[in-house]
Amino acid sequence: MTGVADEFRRLPLVDLSGQFEAIGPAVRAAIGDVMASGVFVLGAQVEQFEEEFAAFCGARFAVGVDSGTSAIELCLRALDVGPGDEVITAANSFVATAMAISHVGATPVFVDVDPVTRTITGEGVGAAVRPRTRAVIPVHLYGHPADMEAIGEVADRHSLVVVEDACQAHGARYRGRRVGSMGSAAAFSFYPSKNLGALGDGGMVVTSDEAVARRVRRLRNYGQTVKNHSAEVGYNRRLDELQAAVLRVKLRHLDAWNVARAGLAADYGQVLAELAAVALPAPAEWADPVWHLYVVNVEARDRVRRELSGAGVETGIHYPLPIPHQDAYRPPGALVSFPRTEWHARTCLSLPMFPQMPPSGTQRVAQALRLALGAC
Repeated sequence: MTGVADEFRRLPLVDLSGQFEAIGPAVRAAIGDVMASGVFVLGAQVEQFEEEFAAFCGARFAVGVDSGTSAIELCLRALDVGPGDEVITAANSFVATAMAISHVGATPVFVDVDPVTRTITGEGVGAAVRPRTRAVIPVHLYGHPADMEAIGEVADRHSLVVVEDACQAHGARYRGRRVGSMGSAAAFSFYPSKNLGALGDGGMVVTSDEAVARRVRRLRNYGQTVKNHSAEVGYNRRLDELQAAVLRVKLRHLDAWNVARAGLAADYGQVLAELAAVALPAPAEWADPVWHLYVVNVEARDRVRRELSGAGVETGIHYPLPIPHQDAYRPPGALVSFPRTEWHARTCLSLPMFPQMPPSGTQRVAQALRLALGAC
């Protein structure tokens, strides 16, 4: 396809090839350094990446783990959340948020979300608190922060711990503060398509609580305090040296990539403004999102999506089925209704969004959307 004009190429939802092309030499050099060192697990690369990522988030500590799901789970375990406890979280997150709660033996309690930010609110959390409630996990969905001040006030009033699910929000700010620095602990994912992505799976726990950091370090490595001495039953949940080395290279570019995403989001806002049938995302005045995804809402979503695909524009759906309606979490009897989450699941459509997207990309998407809406 080399030399083919942009309008005749297929426009992907996410494309990591351009990113790697730009930083490939630095990534290969970092991998070579690890290979030459002969240290592949819990070495200098992990330690240095933990220090750098903690500083990036504005927190004291970071602990590398093997995935975002593990990061959420180990946050909860380190905060002594477990069997008999209830944890409030969003009905419209990826199912991993709820599964991490289930893995520690606690029960997820789902709440509906704000229709604009798509995140849980202090009011919603307050209405869901019950005698067994022990924690709340606000999800910074699509890179947009939840209202941490309002949620924190409810948490303080009821003595709840707050674990930020920042798996989609690397670098986002709430009232000027980076996400990951405001709860008892926070979880990040480095899945390859994230704003900061590894060449495989990876995750991070971020906290300013030294005791939490110490316990997560122990839990991720078989409960060991020193080699071959396990203080408790732990796990093999470590971030490896190769991934840490790659992520250190990428972290240096993250702010610039997030600026590029914000520029694309602004362009989308302009070129799609005339399409009354398309509801556009609208960041809260207190939020600086990082646009992990650019998600619009449109009726007849599935037909529109087919038309866009026919025009060479790839899209996604994040997420088509609310967690409480998944078989794994469906309650017996009648389903509990989450009207805003259900509307969003029925109408949400993720448009192409990646820092290296060509400048013509948003215009092309807008043109294809106009034609798709006319065909539907």
